[in-house]
Amino acid sequence: MIDDLREEEIVNKVGGRFKLSTLIQKRLVALNAGGRPLVDVDTKDKMQIVIEEIKQDKIFLDTSHNLRITGASTEAGGPLDFDPTVL
Repeated sequence: MIDDLREEEIVNKVGGRFKLSTLIQKRLVALNAGGRPLVDVDTKDKMQIVIEEIKQDKIFLDTSHNLRITGASTEAGGPLDFDPTVL
């Protein structure tokens, strides 16, 4: 899993290491808040789920650095943008 993050392919796909870490962080927050995985993998490791979602082009950051789901799937569930004041 960590080896996937060292590969330039995933870094370039997202647009750089900063964007990759931002995308991972935002998606982990969404999954921890109850969002459903967008990929079918045999693991409960949320980091591995996020990496697979990136590899399969299921999630991305928009120009404002907000997490977006390819095709705006409503089945993903959970919040896409984290707002701590809503808790």
